[in-house]
Amino acid sequence: MAGRNPGTELELGWISKVYVNRPAVVRHAEEIKKWKTLKGNWQAAWLLKAVTCIDLTTLSGDDTPSNVQRLCFKAKHPIREDLLKALDMHDKGITVGAVCVYPARVTDAVKALKAAGCNIPVASVAAGFPSGQTPLETKLAEIKLAVEYGAREIDIVISRSLVLTGQWEGLYEEIRQCRKACGEAHMKTILATGELGSLANVYKASMIAMMAGSDFIKTSTGKEVENATLPVGVVMMRAIKEYYWQTGNKVGFKPAGGIRTAKEAITWLMLVKEELGVEWLTPELFRLGASSLLGDIEQQIFYHVTGSYPLQHELAMA
Repeated sequence: MAGRNPGTELELGWISKVYVNRPAVVRHAEEIKKWKTLKGNWQAAWLLKAVTCIDLTTLSGDDTPSNVQRLCFKAKHPIREDLLKALDMHDKGITVGAVCVYPARVTDAVKALKAAGCNIPVASVAAGFPSGQTPLETKLAEIKLAVEYGAREIDIVISRSLVLTGQWEGLYEEIRQCRKACGEAHMKTILATGELGSLANVYKASMIAMMAGSDFIKTSTGKEVENATLPVGVVMMRAIKEYYWQTGNKVGFKPAGGIRTAKEAITWLMLVKEELGVEWLTPELFRLGASSLLGDIEQQIFYHVTGSYPLQHELAMA
């Protein structure tokens, strides 16, 4: 990942007079959906870029060591070798950005990736995921355990009640303590934007999370009714840009939840390029949280190479 975001002192003046023009943001998001669709080699190139930014995720109650091992194999070999050779990309070391699991499955993922001989980082959700409704002491203990098990990235979730009641000092302190518990592990802060009530709250929570030292800000847990949406993405990216202007520190962005198709992945990539610039289009500053997205991307690349869509048995399951 990119260099750590050291955070700043709490600056409530940065959020005290925030106003978000929701209709304008929504209109902008609708325009994004109408952007010209990429075709041919251009589409394939953007899809391979998307692959490198995926946090390949399994967060199910029935996760076992065997399906985590299978996920890790897919993480190292996200696209079939013959398809990459056809695109002359077989020697470029294309892998996903990270493997994301629950803390209890971190050890399984670390072992599987080590056995596969790759350096893909393991990310772990923590801090009372997905609801955030656990005591702070429990959240910090969970983070420390995940790091001890070998997680190099930690996806924490905030207490939404602190946002909804305007307790910005409390939110800052909670995230700051989580950042300390992460140690050397990079921290992604999940805002659960679908439960924050307004786009203004999304902007404020984004700024507070970055002030508190978040290395990434992330839209959703994937468990909410409303997950990653383009209007929310626009607001969060504007906050990232403002924070960069104020401090000179780059913070990453991760939309997660409901991103299932190759077309949606490209739309998010194009939005990042439009709002933050090409320098953010790297796994160090942009991730896509997804479990089923990779399958659709591989199907589209298969179609690009062969001219037909694959039969069910022709692509390995993630």
